Amino acid sequence: MASLADNRFWFGQKVLITGHTGFKGVWLTRLLETLGAEVYGLALAPPAGPNLFSLAETRWPRGGRSVIGDMLAPGRLASALRESRATVAFHLAAQSLVGQSFLDPEGTFAANVMGTVKFLEAARQAPALKAAVVVTSDKCYRNDGRLSGYVEADPLGGDDPYSASKGAAELAVTAWRHSFFQAGSALLASARAGNVIGGGDFAPDRLAPDALRAFADGRPLLLRRPGAVRPWQHVLEPLSGYLALARGLGEGRRDWAGGWNFGPGPDGHWPVSRLAGRLAELWGEEARVDFSPAASYQEAERLSLNAGLARTELPWAPRLTLDETLAWTVDWYRAFYRGGQPLETFQQQIDAYLARPVLP
Repeated sequence: MASLADNRFWFGQKVLITGHTGFKGVWLTRLLETLGAEVYGLALAPPAGPNLFSLAETRWPRGGRSVIGDMLAPGRLASALRESRATVAFHLAAQSLVGQSFLDPEGTFAANVMGTVKFLEAARQAPALKAAVVVTSDKCYRNDGRLSGYVEADPLGGDDPYSASKGAAELAVTAWRHSFFQAGSALLASARAGNVIGGGDFAPDRLAPDALRAFADGRPLLLRRPGAVRPWQHVLEPLSGYLALARGLGEGRRDWAGGWNFGPGPDGHWPVSRLAGRLAELWGEEARVDFSPAASYQEAERLSLNAGLARTELPWAPRLTLDETLAWTVDWYRAFYRGGQPLETFQQQIDAYLARPVLP
């Protein structure tokens, strides 16, 4: 299996990231910069309050550039691809919160479906582009409550606005791949990742940020669905998968132009209550977990993802156990909430991850 730290492909590569101001976008930007790529980012401004983009103060070295703008604006994505001269593009820009999708379903579909369509239209007309990866979610699958993990060939769907928008985005990718990307030079794939955790996520209604905010404030964490099971992984795990996938596409692997799952093995599928309890143990200082009397919106109780295809067909596999993932996450937030140097921890974790072997 090729080492992620082998940067011969990425050094000097011109890369476009949509959504570079978001949690995953900042980690991906810094990871690519560490590997020597020239990153051009297009995204909305980060939210007010603490956010990783503002904390990171990314320097955009080696010709990179950060552009704050609306990708839905006419011609904006085409302009970004032209200005960046990108050979690889990652589409991460999205409305990423399940709860927000109930408050604004129209905006969620506009961002997640039409945003994807805008990206696909711009990508197919970009002459320099060799590889395009659209990032969706494990929630794109029609959830029938099965215990076994969903695989790439399973039906897409969703009973809530967020899940349905991700399923629709995947359908758009498939339609554009078959209709417009067959004869062109660019290869198109999609990536479906399980729940990600890591330092610098400040979004509401996500378990790890909610937990560590509460513990830092001396409040108990209130759990909406303690029995819900999710596939948990450190944010660097799927990002390394996106890089492996994009590299293969950029090197002409047409058989990789499809949908791919990136998630943990069976040991990474934990119920919310167990994950919250372990975070409390790692934080210490009498951190407490309580149960909320009712959930505010409907979500699937169980969601499992099978990433066996990526493990066997791509040069990718997880590098961190879930307990290591939680320890790294707590270390980052402890540095942040105690006035330390979270950005030092940020880069240290990237460097440590690049040096790690994959799990057996």
